[in-house]
Amino acid sequence: MAVTRDKRFNELWLTENSSDNLRLSLRVSEVLHSEKTKYQDILIVNTPEYGRTLMLDGAFQLTERDEFCYSEMMAHVPLCAGSKPEKVLIIGGGDGAILKQVLKHNCVSKCVLIDIDERVIENSKEFMPAISENAFKDERAEIKCMDALKYIKDTREKFDVVIVDSTDPVDFAAGLFQAEFYNDLKNIMQPDGILSELTESPFTDTELMQQAINQMRQVFNNVRMYWGAVPTYPSGMWTYGIACNNLNIDLAEPVRSVNNTRYYTNAIHKAAFILPPFLSDLIK
Repeated sequence: MAVTRDKRFNELWLTENSSDNLRLSLRVSEVLHSEKTKYQDILIVNTPEYGRTLMLDGAFQLTERDEFCYSEMMAHVPLCAGSKPEKVLIIGGGDGAILKQVLKHNCVSKCVLIDIDERVIENSKEFMPAISENAFKDERAEIKCMDALKYIKDTREKFDVVIVDSTDPVDFAAGLFQAEFYNDLKNIMQPDGILSELTESPFTDTELMQQAINQMRQVFNNVRMYWGAVPTYPSGMWTYGIACNNLNIDLAEPVRSVNNTRYYTNAIHKAAFILPPFLSDLIK
C-alpha cells in the first residue's frame, strides 16, 4: 500500500501518485484498517490534517475534512437541475457520502446504490460512520453489492437521476467512461433524466477527461461540464460531466434548493458551469 515511514522523524506518510511526476502525501497518526479484497486494496487511516481517510488501490477516495466538496457537487447539481427527481441510482459510492447528500432531498422516494465491493460499505460504516451518518438505514435506500454493468443491462427500473461515482476506470471499472456504458445508462433513465459523473482533473488526467466528455456527446444531446475544488484529489481542481437528452433543460440553472450543505448553493451551481478558457478549449 501507499504508506511509508520517514526514517528521519519516524513518521508514517500516506502517498498517492497523482502522476509520474506528482505526489500528494498526508502524515498518518494511526492505521485503522487494511485489507485486500477480491476487487481492490482498502486502506483506512487517521491523519492529523484531514481526519480519517479512505484509500482504494493507492488512490484517495475521500477524507473526513473535504469529502463534502465532492459529494455535494456530485449529488446536488443533477438533483437541483431538472424536474422533480424521485428515483436515483448511484453507481459506486460505497462509503455512503453521496447517498447521504441525495437523501437530503425530500422528493427522492428511492435511491439505489450499487457498489461491487461490499467490504467498502462495511468498512466505511465501521471506521468512518460520520461520512454516511444514517443514510444506509434510511428506508428509501436500497443497497446492492454487485456488478453495476450487469444491473444496468438487466433492470427494468427507470431513474430520474443517475450518479456515477466510480473509481478510476481500470480493471473492473474499465468500461465506465465509454459510449456503450452511457448508452446503457440512457436506456434506464426517464426521458428528462439527468446523468452526472466525475471526469477527473484537467491537469493530471487531461485525456481521460476529454474521453469521458466526448463519449457522453456520442450518446446524449445535452452535455455540459462543471467544476469545483477538492483539495485531496489530483491537482485540487476537479471536473464533472452532466448530461441529458432534453435540450430544453438548462443544466446550469437550478430549479430547486437544498438545505444543510457546506459547499453547494444555487449560486455555486451556476458558477460551476463557468469554465476557465483553458478548460473550455480542452473539451471543444
